[in-house]
Amino acid sequence: MKAVRLHDVRDLRVEAVEAPSAPPPGHVNLAVRAAGICGSDLHNYRTGQWITRRPSVAGHEFCGRVTAIGEGVSGFAVGDVVVADSRFWCGNCPACAGGRHNVCENLGFVGEACDGGFADAVQLPARLLVPHAPSLPPRIAAMAEPLAVALHVVRRLAAPRGEPVLVVGCGTIGGLCALLLAHLHDGPILLSDPNAARAGLVSAVSGGSRVGLVAEDIAATLAGRRLRHAIDATGHVGAIAATLGLLAGAGALCLVGIGHGKLDLDPTELVEREIALIGCHAFTDDELVQATALLVELQGALEQFCEILPALDEIPAAYERLLAGQGAKLKTIVQLTE
Repeated sequence: MKAVRLHDVRDLRVEAVEAPSAPPPGHVNLAVRAAGICGSDLHNYRTGQWITRRPSVAGHEFCGRVTAIGEGVSGFAVGDVVVADSRFWCGNCPACAGGRHNVCENLGFVGEACDGGFADAVQLPARLLVPHAPSLPPRIAAMAEPLAVALHVVRRLAAPRGEPVLVVGCGTIGGLCALLLAHLHDGPILLSDPNAARAGLVSAVSGGSRVGLVAEDIAATLAGRRLRHAIDATGHVGAIAATLGLLAGAGALCLVGIGHGKLDLDPTELVEREIALIGCHAFTDDELVQATALLVELQGALEQFCEILPALDEIPAAYERLLAGQGAKLKTIVQLTE
């Protein structure tokens, strides 16, 4: 079969590899139907920060059809369509014992800890599979994992009813956060991103208002109301610092972007203004299930966010194009079957 494997920094190859063996106990084999390229895939390719296996089939945002089932697996049948949980948690540490799999002390991710979805087929533990509606096109089902990340952010922020929320960064996660806020929250949505085309797309889909990351723009848009809640989906320390400076007292900033650098922060400001900094990592078990269920209702909006590649062979060139900032949409997905 064909697979896209990461060998090292900037070394991504389309190769012929052996198909998965018969699934061992507790495992399931899938024919991959569609898989998305994540910003963390690009980050790992560019920096090697999370390379732990060489080579490894990349890709952790994908859906597939069950082709074989190992001993002891219940709840699935050959032919079922499913999405994959990206979190490869250990099940043994104190965090896992408490059900907090997204902060497992030994957490890895599919595509690194085990082979991922940029392949014709993949073998995974059955515990990592969630059924999805058979009516969903594969390209939409493959967006369950990033939608679950965004759902986790919106839930962690917990903005009160009617409160404005600023989303900084209109990439995949920022755009999906804005979409979920439009769907689940009743307050104004503000969007900030220097990429005008990307911000315009998210604004059109979510109904959010585009603003600069400056107090004058925020004040003019909110007409005197205070901004207390924001999401940073950039990981850029400059953007984070600027956003903190825009928040009124008793506010909160959720951090979900992956970046570099250290924030020059006076903690007294957080104390005196009562600002909460909230880290958001992956998602909880129930949030993947809930995000998967939301796909049907959000399908029309999600279609506007994604561009489709027709073959695995196009993934390496897509990595380079996306790293060069030449993505046409928020999410690039390779779809292998209808």
